[in-house]
Amino acid sequence: MQIRFWGTRGSLPAPLTTDAIRAKLAAALAAAQNVKLETPAAIDDFISGLPFSVSGTFGGDSSCVEIIDGEDNHVLCDLGSGARRYGIEMLRRHGPKQPRTYHVFMSHLHWDHIMGFPFFPPAFIPGNRILIHSCHSGVEAAFRRQHGAPSFPVDFSQLPAAIEFVQLQPGVTTGIAGYRVTPLLQRHAGDSYGYRFEKNGKCVVYSTDSEHRTEQSEETETFAAFFRNADLVIFDAMYSLADAVSVKEDWGHSSNVIGVELCQLAGAKRLCLFHHEPVFGDAQLEDILRQTRRLEEITRDGAPLEIISAWDGLVIEL
Repeated sequence: MQIRFWGTRGSLPAPLTTDAIRAKLAAALAAAQNVKLETPAAIDDFISGLPFSVSGTFGGDSSCVEIIDGEDNHVLCDLGSGARRYGIEMLRRHGPKQPRTYHVFMSHLHWDHIMGFPFFPPAFIPGNRILIHSCHSGVEAAFRRQHGAPSFPVDFSQLPAAIEFVQLQPGVTTGIAGYRVTPLLQRHAGDSYGYRFEKNGKCVVYSTDSEHRTEQSEETETFAAFFRNADLVIFDAMYSLADAVSVKEDWGHSSNVIGVELCQLAGAKRLCLFHHEPVFGDAQLEDILRQTRRLEEITRDGAPLEIISAWDGLVIEL
């Protein structure tokens, strides 16, 4: 199984600015002083040795995550702005004349998680089938509303693909595209749902837009059970712990610290920090990753928990 990230930001897209790019160039040039860069190989080696915040970027698209199992399934979690690039890649890979079936699992209906659908190329190809799975009763109305005038020039009813809305029940495991899929209600305005996907002995949990109250032991135990022994937990780590329990309490998001605690309780193998704060730049996100890895080291009581921070284009092998 592979997990590919097409969008990792929370709340709204956050593209790189010219100032941010210039700062990366300045840092790279400063590091290149007295370094011989006379061949393409030497340049590539130099770039590879730079910090990720200089040589790359965590990206700016909002939530969209692909689950790949080596079979002819197309499985997505959420349709944020990253869904546009995913759809373009599917069109490039398969062309417009090979009908495909897409399974989409919606965490919730806030705009940053559905905004990519009007620009999702598979929806504009006749013969494609798109099944949108959700625990929300209003999911179809939300998708139709953003296509309506004056918000978008193409009405939902004009989309050539066959689009179906599938109602799921929280806590009930369902077989979909060969996966055992279990949704779980999460604390978030308007409700959000995490998903546990199990197939061929592998397990990935997608848990974004979820606020955790660690003083509530029953809730902690529920999520620890939901994450239990997962190969990968994709976790909403939008805020610092200080923000999550003070000025941004009740805003519906969690922190890197809570993610480590829950995954350690659950015996999960990997924690992926996700739904990045749009205000945070690459250097700040890299620093958060470094701090989180240090936290895991000093609180470890058992097998190590691998810590990753999601970026647009990242592929994780399970």
